[in-house]
Amino acid sequence: MAKVKINARVREQKKLAEGIFDLRLEAPEIVSQAAAGQFVTLYSGDGARLLPRPISICGLDRKEGLLRLVYRIAGAGTEEFSHLKAGDRVEVLGPLGNGFPVEPGKKVMLIGGGIGIPPMLELAAAFSQANREAGEADSLVQSVLGYRDSQMFLKEEFAAYGPVYAATEDGSFGTRGNVLDAIREQGISADVICACGPTPMLRALKAYAKEQGIACYLSLEEKMACGIGACLACVCQSAEKDEHSQVHNKRVCKEGPVFAAEEIEL
Repeated sequence: MAKVKINARVREQKKLAEGIFDLRLEAPEIVSQAAAGQFVTLYSGDGARLLPRPISICGLDRKEGLLRLVYRIAGAGTEEFSHLKAGDRVEVLGPLGNGFPVEPGKKVMLIGGGIGIPPMLELAAAFSQANREAGEADSLVQSVLGYRDSQMFLKEEFAAYGPVYAATEDGSFGTRGNVLDAIREQGISADVICACGPTPMLRALKAYAKEQGIACYLSLEEKMACGIGACLACVCQSAEKDEHSQVHNKRVCKEGPVFAAEEIEL
């Protein structure tokens, strides 16, 4: 799977919630190779901002060649991207990193917290397609989404692939609390957990999966510099020595962002 750098045309962009934007790019060269759980990097048009910004893949429309990115404004770079409109162009490099394993016939729990929710939508689509092709039921796909408040972006779209459960920190909808509170309150079970979100959430899910004997894959959110594994700015602690650095770390951008839970220390 070869990464490519392209000058992508913006098909459309809209605001989903406060500070959250939904960007569609015409990027068939990337879409044809990409998989759920991978990411791309976007380059600023401002020469003073040399480093690209990593954004996880939210959707892959292979027929139209459209790359969907749902992101949160986190600084000057993403603020710049939020002003892109149809017809504008932006440099994109991808696909990057390793995605989630997709195995049909397993009851899977897809868990997203905050801006970790978008990459789980393409994963829901991938599991759903794999299950259909294998003659399995879509009800095998369950999504548990954690939000701060009632601005529950993307929630309705997950419902196309199976049951959806929500947790809000302020209790405005669903379970009051976090995703683990929702899992316990709703009595949700699974053969496999796939999750993306803040580190405290992933740490709790890793412990829960070990306690329950459930296979678990985690996508780490980490600040990156190069995005291609050269600079070691995004390393995480690993159980085994890394071949590249000969110490106990793994590069989130290169060996990740998706890891089996037992591979990493959180």
